[in-house]
Amino acid sequence: MNGWIRVVIVDDDVPTRVGLRTILSTASDMEVVGEAASGPEALSVVAELSPDVVLMDIQLLAGDGIETTREIMADAHDGSPRVLVLTTFDFDEYAFEAMRAGASGFLLKRTPAEELIEAVRAVAAGDELPGPDGSRRLIERFAGSPAYRRPNVFVEPLTTRESEVLQLIVGGFSNAEIAGVLMISSETVKTHVKHIYAKCGAQDRAHAVIAAYQSGLVPRPF
Repeated sequence: MNGWIRVVIVDDDVPTRVGLRTILSTASDMEVVGEAASGPEALSVVAELSPDVVLMDIQLLAGDGIETTREIMADAHDGSPRVLVLTTFDFDEYAFEAMRAGASGFLLKRTPAEELIEAVRAVAAGDELPGPDGSRRLIERFAGSPAYRRPNVFVEPLTTRESEVLQLIVGGFSNAEIAGVLMISSETVKTHVKHIYAKCGAQDRAHAVIAAYQSGLVPRPF
C-alpha cells in the first residue's frame, strides 16, 4: 500500500453508503473508489478496482455478506484487500463467522466517524482495531469453544520464540512493545510475526489470534 487507502463500500442501503462515503471523504489519506449494493456486485467491483479495504455489510439483502467476504479473501493477494465488516449487533456469532471467513474485524454501524476512519487505517495496515476492540472480545468468546477448535491449525510447529511472540500478540502487544519485552529488535519481531502468519495462514493479527485460540496454543481467557 502506498499510503493512499482505496476503499469500496458494500451496503444495500443507499443512505448508509452515502453516510460512509461522506465520513471517509474527510480523511486526507483515503478515497472511496467504488460502491456495491449486493454480494455479486461487490465481487465484480472489488475485482475491477482492487481496493485496499472493503467495508462490508454482513446482512445484505442480495448475497450473503459472509460468503461474499469469503470469496473476496479467496482471491486476495499480498494481504489486499482486507475486509472490515459492519454489523448492527455487538458480540454475535454472525460477526465471528465473518471473521472466520477472512474479515479483519467488525464495527457497529453506530461507530463514531473518527473511530471508523481510524479502524479503516488500522485494517489497511494489518493492525488491530484501535480503542476498546470488540473484535478481540468476540474472538475470545467464540474462537476457543469446542465448536470452533481446530488443533491442527499450525501446519508447521512454531519455534519457541515464535510462540512467545504469539502469546504477546494475543495479549494485545504491538510490535514495538513485543520488542521491548523480549529485548529484540523491531525488525526481528516483524520477521517472527511474518513466519507466524505463514504457518497459520493468517493475513493479520486478528487471524493470528483466532488461530492461537483454535489450535489450543493459547488457553481461552475464561
